[in-house]
Amino acid sequence: MTKFDIITEGLRFPEGPVALADGSWLVVEIAGQALTHIASDGTKTVIAQLEGGPNGAAMGPDGWVYICNSGGWIYAENDDGMYPIGQSERSGWIERVNLKTGQVEHLYAGTSEKTLNSPNDLVFDDHGGFWFTDLGKRRADTRDVGAVYYAKADGSHIECAIPLLYEPNGIGLSPDGDRLYVAETPTRRVLAFDIIAPGKAKFAPWPAPSGGQLVRALPGLNNLDSLAVDSAGHICVAALGEGGIWDISPDGATADKTLLPDRFSTNICFGGSDGTTAFATLSMSGLLVSFPWRRPGLKPRHQGDLW
Repeated sequence: MTKFDIITEGLRFPEGPVALADGSWLVVEIAGQALTHIASDGTKTVIAQLEGGPNGAAMGPDGWVYICNSGGWIYAENDDGMYPIGQSERSGWIERVNLKTGQVEHLYAGTSEKTLNSPNDLVFDDHGGFWFTDLGKRRADTRDVGAVYYAKADGSHIECAIPLLYEPNGIGLSPDGDRLYVAETPTRRVLAFDIIAPGKAKFAPWPAPSGGQLVRALPGLNNLDSLAVDSAGHICVAALGEGGIWDISPDGATADKTLLPDRFSTNICFGGSDGTTAFATLSMSGLLVSFPWRRPGLKPRHQGDLW
């Protein structure tokens, strides 16, 4: 088990960690329906109360925090903490929050052809836009086909960029921004798509799954959640079930696991003075924790006041 430090506790299913330059953090609390600031001493302050289920967060080029809202989840609890047992029937959306005022704006509910089902995670590029996953909804006897979308930060454009994915969850860009990584939850696959223009992906021919290049498929009870990319281009993806963070090389040749004591290890970001500190959300336990990483993380493209 990896040694880690607890930054704060008592969060209600946290995800979407963002490390700030002053040694503080942002997280979304899905069950708590909030964007929350965590001071360096662990003190929690709600910046904005949100409807539905805020699932992933990233700083945008305008200094607002952009959030994938899944529409909400249904939870149960046991001695280990809180865990999801189903999804709200409410369709999801993309929203953003002004950090200074707490103002919340809804940006997208779908395209002209398709309503968003359950937006999950997002990553910004260098062109004023962001890629995001739509996990889809599971119902009693049906399951949506998921997709990756591309949207402009100013609310002017959204399109389905990669259709026909199986519960796409984590998403990230390579250090040079020319490759998109997507983690599918139940298939335990990390797929890569070469980017040929803003919002446009190159599709590999059959038998490539959904047109993506297979980077790595993981064994066992390692359903994949959110991810971050480090400075060497390694894909660092959280795992549900066994818990922990996988470190996958860009070519998929190596995959090493950092084990964490939470079956719902859901997300990771990087920070600290040299970027070699990892911060992870342990959602079932309601914790934000830190531990050393083996190389610096990749700085977000729109870092604002980030490290």
